[in-house]
Amino acid sequence: MISVTFVCLGNICRSPTAELVFKKMVEERGLSLSFDITSYGTSDEEEGNPVYPPSKKTLEAHGIYGGHTAKQLTLRDVVNNDYILVMDSQNLLDVLRLTGGKYGEKIFKLCSFTKNPRDIADPWYTRDFERAFAEITEGCRAFLEYVIKNNRGALEYDARH
Repeated sequence: MISVTFVCLGNICRSPTAELVFKKMVEERGLSLSFDITSYGTSDEEEGNPVYPPSKKTLEAHGIYGGHTAKQLTLRDVVNNDYILVMDSQNLLDVLRLTGGKYGEKIFKLCSFTKNPRDIADPWYTRDFERAFAEITEGCRAFLEYVIKNNRGALEYDARH
């Protein structure tokens, strides 16, 4: 099983969007049994809150549904996941600070897998939830292709069950 965690600041906009988008992509490929997909925030300020309503509205406009409760990333979460996918450079620095600079081999910016590596701006501030959704979807699609290409053995579980 491949464990993937998406990380943003508060865990109410970008990272839960990425979690739900990626879950849908994995399900559509028939690979749900091969993945454990979660999301966290680097901050505890939104802990316990649901997906931010404009993010939820954007997801639902694209046919993606699901619940989520915000939680803060811990060192244990980093250690216990195969991939930590952050939304921007500040999230990256926050995760590296949490780990003391360790585990860098599993920590990536989500859009580093795309043809146009970049940060995904926080729609809490930009108010552009559609743009964030599009960039997250692009990043998730590129990341899934990367995982499929580089982890074929781990993905055989679905085929056997």
